Amino acid sequence: MTRLEANWLTDGLIDFEYKKYLLLSYFKEVKGSFNKLKLYPFLADLVFHYNNILDFKKNKTLMQDKFPGRLKEVDLKKLELIYEQLIKDDQIMNEIEEIIEYALPLFKENLNEGKEIYEFVEKNCEVTTVGLMPLYADEGYFFIEQNRRSQAYIYRYQMTVFENATENMRGIHTEYISAFSRGLGETYESKKLKLSKSQPDLPNPAVFLINTKLRFPKKSTLLPVVKRLLVRYISMT
Repeated sequence: MTRLEANWLTDGLIDFEYKKYLLLSYFKEVKGSFNKLKLYPFLADLVFHYNNILDFKKNKTLMQDKFPGRLKEVDLKKLELIYEQLIKDDQIMNEIEEIIEYALPLFKENLNEGKEIYEFVEKNCEVTTVGLMPLYADEGYFFIEQNRRSQAYIYRYQMTVFENATENMRGIHTEYISAFSRGLGETYESKKLKLSKSQPDLPNPAVFLINTKLRFPKKSTLLPVVKRLLVRYISMT
């Protein structure tokens, strides 16, 4: 699998044709993954690289704007002082700028495609509670069932809180437990009861069922979407 290094823009040979070849190879992999409805790891990659390029452009402009200039001439008609920029784009910076202008639309196009797939998957997911919802829901279990099939997957989850510069953010840690087949003697309610008995640290767990109308790649697409859905669902209850 072709992945871009974190510093792909400035590492190695800084040449437009070389970087163009690198990007085309990368986006070919992205397209192939998205065509199979596999979102990750490429969707997270795209967000990371797109933001990095925007930051590079912004910081380059800020650096040039804040650097002191040298007085070049005085325009007496406009009563203006004209300064000569001391930091000028050399050949390498010009090459990087050309690469950026080529890369940005490609990243944006593929990000939009990934976002559309993500929203499509999310719209085809239904979240319901299994049994009564306890007061404490920051830890528990969830079942994933695809397209109303009998086989389901069990995960344990734990909500986490982390801080950024402006606010507290909620995340979720998940652990795969097992798979089971539903039947007359094995329902979601009975499975919840068995989990309660086998895990004494969670005697009355919150348990959710996520059912999808269609089948999606579980690890690379469905699970990341489900995790964000659960964070939002639990945060609103």
